[in-house]
Amino acid sequence: MTMVCHRPEGLEQLEAQTNFTKKELQVLYRGFKNECPSGVVNEETFKQIYAQFFPHGDASTYAHYLFNAFDTTQTGSVKFEDFVTALSILLRGTVHEKLRWTFNLYDINKDGYINKEEMMDIVKAIYDMMGKYTYPVLKEDTPRQHVDVFFQKMDKNKDGIVTLDEFLESCQEDDNIMRSLQLFQNVM
Repeated sequence: MTMVCHRPEGLEQLEAQTNFTKKELQVLYRGFKNECPSGVVNEETFKQIYAQFFPHGDASTYAHYLFNAFDTTQTGSVKFEDFVTALSILLRGTVHEKLRWTFNLYDINKDGYINKEEMMDIVKAIYDMMGKYTYPVLKEDTPRQHVDVFFQKMDKNKDGIVTLDEFLESCQEDDNIMRSLQLFQNVM
């Protein structure tokens, strides 16, 4: 049985398409190849890797949503190029790029807006990922309360859905969100 390997496009091309230097891309590639020797990662492997960061909870559902956001071509696998492009946006992208990427993560069915069910699925997945050991201990209705607050803030025209424009506008008006977008600016 032979393993099909994927070789990424040239580093020069990736350097031009991302906010990483050639040296940073080399470091990222070594780490990616170490975890994914074939050069691609499927959803199951992605979930296993992600679960290591959240040993007290069940990260599988959130990892599923995250994997779909990384797998922009919907092929069922994430290549190094997909991974590094998303990482570039999340770590060094503009505010608009980061918010657009986050909106895409929350828009689970990719219909161009976020409804309450999608947001509820995301919030529940985050709570599952954090595990039972959160403090203070979460009440059963806490996810619904967070979704209600999200929609009060984001759904400007009160039509029950959040569009990309509403999401961008609301996030840019929120100092806490804007500060959190800057947290990982200098990670690498």
